[in-house]
Amino acid sequence: MNVFIKEIKANRRSLVIWCIGIVLMIASGMGKYAGLSTSGQSLDDLLDQMPKSLQAIMGIGTFDLSTASGYYGVLFIYLVVMATIHAAMLGANIISKEERDKTAEFLFVKPISRNKVITSKLLASLLNIIIINLITLFSSVIMVQRYSNGENIMDDMIILMVGMFILQLIFLFIGTAIAAISKNSKTAASLSTGILLITFILSIAIDMNSRIENLKYLTPFKYYDAKNLMFGGGLDTDYVILSVILIAVLLSATYVFYKKRDLKI
Repeated sequence: MNVFIKEIKANRRSLVIWCIGIVLMIASGMGKYAGLSTSGQSLDDLLDQMPKSLQAIMGIGTFDLSTASGYYGVLFIYLVVMATIHAAMLGANIISKEERDKTAEFLFVKPISRNKVITSKLLASLLNIIIINLITLFSSVIMVQRYSNGENIMDDMIILMVGMFILQLIFLFIGTAIAAISKNSKTAASLSTGILLITFILSIAIDMNSRIENLKYLTPFKYYDAKNLMFGGGLDTDYVILSVILIAVLLSATYVFYKKRDLKI
């Protein structure tokens, strides 16, 4: 039995739905930009009238919303949230579903080790998030380029997608680690998304209050903030190293705890 192929087939419908959702989000966001940019109103002047707290919640920051790339920078945070929720839920479900769906006995009576099962599931998950990332990149380039008026956007798009991919990996392995550790397979996905939402809210709180800026190391969303990726010199080496360590720890936890646990069949 090829576990990798089995997982790809099992998740293909979900993958298509998520891809469609992301494409629609990009299309609707850039469509709004097109409408606002031709209305004769200055987007920056309008947004300057907003409270700083509301600007932080919307992710506006220091972006120049009169440009397509600046507007996309605001839209990007919502794309990241969608992509990371997908990754966290995928990671949790792909590990815990055998117990949840009562198929663990069928899987593990086959001549296949737990390590090989986990590896196959992780590779299938990795392919899913790569597809999500590439779909986001291609649709973003096509739609942002349409309104860019000759602006060079390719470098920004690539660096943003690299940042998003690392975030996808972090939350994918948060999901797998929680699923491997948790005794209740049905709660793994909700715990993973709960951690994601808490760290996302913390990133907003940091934007609203500079006095808690030191807490930025507790939220991966601050590691790959769009404005820093686009205007701050790209990827921060310290954050990349921290991300690699975090991913390695979570990946190790997935293997170690899943091998030790008593599967409920």
